[in-house]
Amino acid sequence: MIKIKDIFEYTETFAPVSSQADFDNCGLLVGDMEKEVKNVLLSLDVTPEVIEEAKALKADLIISHHPVIFSPLKALNSVSIPYLLAREDIAALCLHTNLDRARDCGVNICLAKALGLSQIELFPEDFIAVGTPERKLSVIDLAKEVKNALNCESVEYILGEKIIERIAVSSGAGGDGFIRAKELGADVLVTGEVKHHQLLEAHALGVPIIAAGHFHTEDVAIQPLCEKLSQKFPEISFSKSENYRWISHKI
Repeated sequence: MIKIKDIFEYTETFAPVSSQADFDNCGLLVGDMEKEVKNVLLSLDVTPEVIEEAKALKADLIISHHPVIFSPLKALNSVSIPYLLAREDIAALCLHTNLDRARDCGVNICLAKALGLSQIELFPEDFIAVGTPERKLSVIDLAKEVKNALNCESVEYILGEKIIERIAVSSGAGGDGFIRAKELGADVLVTGEVKHHQLLEAHALGVPIIAAGHFHTEDVAIQPLCEKLSQKFPEISFSKSENYRWISHKI
């Protein structure tokens, strides 16, 4: 009989909660460690649709990247995610910045691999990985490859003149990593989100940035995590959510 504590103890071997950022809230956020587990659903986010999917799968546990409780709760209403999880007796284990910093199945490692990089170095305190592409690229060619590799609707980028030989990646809201990327010898930063002032500062510093979307730069870690857990616990059914896409759309 596998319990949540068994899965949690395993995730602690490669993404320990102690490695989370100071601002974060990782770990088992809904449910009890002693709960028996037979079916697990993995998703980048926990939404009402994901909870309905978990119900249909008779999932005992949802493992997500983004925490279902981030700031202190001041109210709990009938449409809030923690309430819905508790009502359906579905536990939530959230691996956020601790998974970003992980070497094995870490989000930034998975992002670098998804882009076909080699000689990957992880800098966990900076939430950055740096690697080498298969060939030298222009910024626009790299932007096209990122768009295709991550199956993005579109990417935003700063056009630069330099030829790209080393690439830094920082998943999600990693737009502030361009200075550190340059210090680490990278020619470009690939991230999820970037603010307007960061684009301007990066342009002035001569560091191209490619922003491929928060979802696309982090979802790359969910399937590898699912496979890793399946290998460790073959008696449990692990599946990736089919309702994981973010609710916004582009036209």
